[in-house]
Amino acid sequence: MNDLVLKNGRVVDPSQALDKVTDIAFAKGKVSAIGGGLSGATERDISGKIVAPGLIDLHTHVYWGGTSLGVEAELVARTGGVTTFIDAGSAGPGNFHGFRKHVIEPSAVRILPYLNVSFPGIFAFSKAVMVGENSDMRLIDPREAVRVAREHKDLVLGIKVRVGRSASGDSGVKPLDIALDVAEEVGLPVMAHLDAPPPSRREVVDQLRPGDILTHCFRPFPNAPVRADGKVRDEILAARARGVIFDIGHGGGSFGFGTTRGMLAAGFLPDVISSDVHVISIEGPAFDLLTTMSKFLCLGVDLPTVIKLATVNAAAAIKRPDLGTLKVGSVGEATVIDQVSGTFDYADSIGEHMMGDKRLLSAGVVLAGQWWHPT
Repeated sequence: MNDLVLKNGRVVDPSQALDKVTDIAFAKGKVSAIGGGLSGATERDISGKIVAPGLIDLHTHVYWGGTSLGVEAELVARTGGVTTFIDAGSAGPGNFHGFRKHVIEPSAVRILPYLNVSFPGIFAFSKAVMVGENSDMRLIDPREAVRVAREHKDLVLGIKVRVGRSASGDSGVKPLDIALDVAEEVGLPVMAHLDAPPPSRREVVDQLRPGDILTHCFRPFPNAPVRADGKVRDEILAARARGVIFDIGHGGGSFGFGTTRGMLAAGFLPDVISSDVHVISIEGPAFDLLTTMSKFLCLGVDLPTVIKLATVNAAAAIKRPDLGTLKVGSVGEATVIDQVSGTFDYADSIGEHMMGDKRLLSAGVVLAGQWWHPT
């Protein structure tokens, strides 16, 4: 007997090249069947809605209560339809244990973290106080980062490092050098944040290895990946060719419509769409993952591709092929989406506005094969 059946929804699962109106069933915490005429203990008619694999937000900050930038994952899951949050280095070696015990382990939604190379993690990020954790090299101890990454190797996805004028100040690219050393020592990838120079885009991108992630990849000038003439910069093309992963990481200051139009026109899609939701960007312009996905939909990217960039591609980026899919036998997680038409005002990170005619809204979340939200 199926525990839950979602009936008559448009099931869009890029991992199976599936896009059709049908039923999907869940039993014992897993996807149990896809097809017409399914029955179960609980049945929900979701005609007109979209059923996607549980969304994965590759860049979030959800160490609520332990860092100044953290938001509550479960609240964002309800509005943004996310079932897996990748925390992008909120915690460092000095406070990671608290993040694990007090936030990650009790959470109803999955939280998978990157470990910040800086000992205190992102410790001073708010509207009132903003101090880059890598602006003082005394806060970085590679041995401590290696120790904690090894102690929590069952959980840590990789090493996060933030460089740029805001994040690393006069330290420049040096924190990235150390993060790469730590990552090599423990056999993990790096997720690299780059804000305004210094360092330059080339100084960062040229060092990234296959499987490393460049987040904020469509940031506006300066350090944008596309030139004023619409050509994608050579170091960006070379990085993609060698297997660097390009992640949006919208956030409060890291996504530009102009950059995005240029990159899309050049045929350069990001590998992953993510929100970089934190205590500031949750109030706009990012808001949540579905809002960020909606912007790409309004910029001309088709719905199956937008879903792909927040499900199977995100799962591949973190080497978790068991996530981001609705294949029978896979983990019983799904996001039900309502695509609505209208006139919607979207903003990027530098104040440019775009009027769009579509918006994706969360209409329900399935966790562990059970209907979770809305109750």
